[in-house]
Amino acid sequence: MNIEIFQFKVEPANTELNEETIATWFSNYVTSQTDVVVLPEMWNNGYALPQLQALSDSRLSRSYEFISKLAIKYQVDVIAGSVSNAKSNEVYNTAFAVSKYGKLLNNYDKVHLVPMLNEPSFLNAGNAVPEPFNLSNGARVTQIICYDLRFPELLRYPARKDAQIAFYVAQWPLVRLDHWIALLKARAIENDMYVIGCNGCGDDGQTEYAGNSIVINPNGEILSQLGYKPDHITCEIDLEEVDKQRDTIPVFKNLRPHLYK
Repeated sequence: MNIEIFQFKVEPANTELNEETIATWFSNYVTSQTDVVVLPEMWNNGYALPQLQALSDSRLSRSYEFISKLAIKYQVDVIAGSVSNAKSNEVYNTAFAVSKYGKLLNNYDKVHLVPMLNEPSFLNAGNAVPEPFNLSNGARVTQIICYDLRFPELLRYPARKDAQIAFYVAQWPLVRLDHWIALLKARAIENDMYVIGCNGCGDDGQTEYAGNSIVINPNGEILSQLGYKPDHITCEIDLEEVDKQRDTIPVFKNLRPHLYK
């Protein structure tokens, strides 16, 4: 299974420019061998939080149409990062995924809002855990957003429901880069699964983002990792490694949830 990860600087409050960047990168990097493309968090407007009430997408209408056209044109599934998304006059940070046929496969509202970035003043928190879902090739995956990475409980549910890959999309700050890498590795190790992190990069005037998008195998080993600048990852993964790891270290067979508090 071939994964293509796009790590770029998201321009705050400039949806058109960000869409142009994504379309150009699809043209430059997606090939007939690509199965899945992954985009970063909040790619439509970035962290222009005070402006999101006016600028956010409405129920994914623009974002879904834009991504579905690319998915169909290039015949790839898209883990479409997340976007600022208005529903009933409330703004959410919504992740979504689209199949190569243009079908909406999944959507998920970020559950944990970042107090360090004052997200709770501008965004509404989701109230549902991330679900597992199937890609066009049958791979079972889930998608989670940035600060949610610090809450391992969220991934445990889809992992127990046979998810093989967790896609974490983010605008993770450079000052906490070590946390980004350590936590992603931990999620892979504790759940015997692939973890793929797609992060933004660059400085938006308020925060410098860490980049370091990454692919980690079920044993916690880094298969591919970027630096701090705009770049992309092309990486092939073998989903049979998930089954092998879960047979070798049978975490889910050994769970004793009736004892946990």
